[in-house]
Amino acid sequence: MSIRKVLIIGGSGFVGTAVAARLARDGIALLIPTRRRDRVRHLLSLPTVELVEADVFEPATLERLMTGVDAVVSLVGVLHSRSGTPYGADFARAHVDLPTRIVAAARKAGVTRIVHISALGADASGPSEYQRSKAAGEAAIRAASPDVGWTILRPSVIFGAGDSFLNLFAGLLKTFPLLPLGGAGARFQPVYVEDVANIVAEALTRPDALGQTYDVAGPRQYTLKELVKYVGEVTGHPRPVIPLPEGLAMLQARVLECLPGPLMSRDNVRSMRADNVASGPAQPWGRQPTSLETIAPAYLGSANKRGRFDSYQLRRP
Repeated sequence: MSIRKVLIIGGSGFVGTAVAARLARDGIALLIPTRRRDRVRHLLSLPTVELVEADVFEPATLERLMTGVDAVVSLVGVLHSRSGTPYGADFARAHVDLPTRIVAAARKAGVTRIVHISALGADASGPSEYQRSKAAGEAAIRAASPDVGWTILRPSVIFGAGDSFLNLFAGLLKTFPLLPLGGAGARFQPVYVEDVANIVAEALTRPDALGQTYDVAGPRQYTLKELVKYVGEVTGHPRPVIPLPEGLAMLQARVLECLPGPLMSRDNVRSMRADNVASGPAQPWGRQPTSLETIAPAYLGSANKRGRFDSYQLRRP
């Protein structure tokens, strides 16, 4: 399948930037909408990118953006929302309503390809509103058949320079003498952002990716406590990590919800009741995932160059 022009919805964020850079290397023309052009100056250096100020939540705007486009990459996601049943309004808007509108606009514009980024753990009966809304968004994308070919990718937590996962813990460990941690035993399989970008690029053109849902993860599983302790070793700020029972974790999250840009929410704690790991191969098509240990020390600013998992004796919680 020949792809000449791609609309990236959510292209200004951490993952979107990596996807845009990867597709630009292939010479693909990219259209990236943003509500504030001044926030996406980092994309101006990509030679094939066109930035346009637009609100993708407006159906008419989506249809206009899709004119002349061969494919759409759907990346929008949020971690926090007002609460609701089965999920809150903010989750509904970003994870369900927007994919529904993307499919409708793609049909009208004659776009025949969508690659949608969901999340590991998406489940209509999952313990968190986040997981339930992600599952509903997947259902909206699957409803595009047979008019629009789709591929759904389900990444675990994504790491890389500028991530909001490992860098968050690096900041906390630098600031506090110890870290009380909810969900310390929850398991994750972190995936490198460049791996995600490469899989998006491949999914756009592979005929066998049509109508498929793939897990996207790294080569190894870790508990959250192991990851936090690793970050402490790598950054030179090892701290005691105190696992919290769920009751205390929910109380901690309730307090944190009162802060702007909350670090944790009660819904995040509920999400960690289910392990965030691949159910089969870590990545599709025989791809070999990049290990966290080969990437993270460089961007976390390691004060201890030997503080890696391959030499660090993991202590199970």
